[in-house]
Amino acid sequence: MADRRLHVFHTVARLMSFTKAAEALHMTQPAVTFQVRQLEEQFNTRLFDRGRNQISLTAVGARVFEYADRIFALYAEMEQGVRELTGDISGALTIGASTTIAEYMLPTLLGDFKQRYPEIAIHLKVSNSEGIVSLVERNAIDLGVVESPVSNRYLVVEACKQDELVAIVPPGHDLARSDRAPYRQLLEYPFICREEGSGTREVINDYLDGMQGATGALKMAMELGSPEAVKGAVEAGMGVSIVSKATVQKELKLGTLVALRLDPPLFRPFSFVHQKHKFRMRVMEELLEFARAYCKGQTT
Repeated sequence: MADRRLHVFHTVARLMSFTKAAEALHMTQPAVTFQVRQLEEQFNTRLFDRGRNQISLTAVGARVFEYADRIFALYAEMEQGVRELTGDISGALTIGASTTIAEYMLPTLLGDFKQRYPEIAIHLKVSNSEGIVSLVERNAIDLGVVESPVSNRYLVVEACKQDELVAIVPPGHDLARSDRAPYRQLLEYPFICREEGSGTREVINDYLDGMQGATGALKMAMELGSPEAVKGAVEAGMGVSIVSKATVQKELKLGTLVALRLDPPLFRPFSFVHQKHKFRMRVMEELLEFARAYCKGQTT
């Protein structure tokens, strides 16, 4: 219901980029520029200082942005209040999840949630953990679920469940005869790892950084973009890897991979991430409560 020009301006000011705002709003960049210029004409002043490669808010632009923040928060609060009075739990949510979580945790959770709340539309975006945190920071998604630590103090991070990471090797491998894998033994073999920005890779690097003589000692053989690709490379005998235990249940039953508990063991949290100051819709509260209950019922 709010002025379209104000909405476009608010998005540009939040992202500090006409290009990123156009992507977030699914508009062309000239259309975004036109909307902002119309608002500037209404106020008869510039709202942005435009440099060659960057923009910044003018003093007036900063004041307009403050008011726009409050206006959109009030609109969201009004919609929430009406839904609470009418008992209506509906709407749409955009969730972002890192690859491991999207493939192995969310399908069951979201399927059960959709059965309980069929009127809620859920859109899922998949990226690595770094990409998901970036989407939350840009307010491009309502809620992120990630598998690595988040350091942005402007975001709310809530641990959902603990996930164990294990070493995986093919059945005929030298290490397959044991049920544990001391980290030093893994350093002796070619290692299959996830791409830069992956939460799994970040957690493994942090784990090894805390071990004497292990920093930078991995024999990197391949970098791959998904858990499935990593498992396939290990099954083919191209190296060893460390993955979430939740991702190899099928392979363990089929006998195509052997999982070894790390020594010392390695756990990480799966966490919800969202904006600290963003008004929380009732539909998002319902999803968070549902997800918390789901996580409590899961074993690590």
